[in-house]
Amino acid sequence: MKQKTLKRAYGFEGKGLHTGAFSHVCIKPAPEDSGIRFVRTDLGVEIPALAGNVTNTARCTLIANGEASVSTIEHLMSAFTGMGVDNALVEIDNVEVPILDGSARFYASAIAADGLAGQAAERRYLELSEAVEVRHEPTGSWVKVEPADHFSCGCTSDFGSRVLGVQSAFWDESTDYLAQIAPCRTFVFFHEVQYLASKGLVKGGDVDNAIVVVEHPVPEEVISDMAEQIGRPSIRVTPQGYLNNITLNFPDECGRHKLLDLIGDIRLAGGYPLAKVTAYKPGHTINNAAARAVQKVLK
Repeated sequence: MKQKTLKRAYGFEGKGLHTGAFSHVCIKPAPEDSGIRFVRTDLGVEIPALAGNVTNTARCTLIANGEASVSTIEHLMSAFTGMGVDNALVEIDNVEVPILDGSARFYASAIAADGLAGQAAERRYLELSEAVEVRHEPTGSWVKVEPADHFSCGCTSDFGSRVLGVQSAFWDESTDYLAQIAPCRTFVFFHEVQYLASKGLVKGGDVDNAIVVVEHPVPEEVISDMAEQIGRPSIRVTPQGYLNNITLNFPDECGRHKLLDLIGDIRLAGGYPLAKVTAYKPGHTINNAAARAVQKVLK
């Protein structure tokens, strides 16, 4: 397979989920063999999208070069991977990629509208000399990466939740990423919202860019107070256990979103691995550990 890049530049703007910082992003075509690179245009600093440049994995993936950083890159990295983009330049003028609707849909849809530009060089798949596995014993999470003849990712998410239960999802390069994975939005438990806010997180969050799971019974007056604060008096808890701010795209949308993140994080190994990636209870920290482990066993 030949390498591919974007046919033209695409612009996006909006608030970051965690910092609330407003940023402008432009994704552009890039030369073959350049991979995915971020440029902080306000600082004039380039940051290659590689696992070794990840410096923080607290609820998102953050890459840095010195004092310059870009956070919440996982949805955009996932879109590049799922849509088959080998090389791209990402220009951004602030610290965090816009959350948009909480998924990769806008990025993937923009790329799909024009298709990709073929390049002369062949895709350099990452070949593993052996299988690797990383585990986090306190949570029971693990990620296994095994040599294979094509790239695939599968994950099972056990949320310990009466609402979500256990959800599994799978993707490989034959999957319609745009239809099946890209629209799957990030999510948060209602009981986490106040804690995250107290820590200065989710500053850019609103009820249109995240699925809110109501795991425990919440007094009606608490819901009413929240609805008043955000100017959405119609907010209620559905019988299924979600806020009625949005309608699920899939019954297992939260599990598919964990897969979306996994695809983006594993891409930080440096390209498309010829590997079968299997994960249980994945998250950004263990995903990054797996990407780093892959880099150590490349042929």
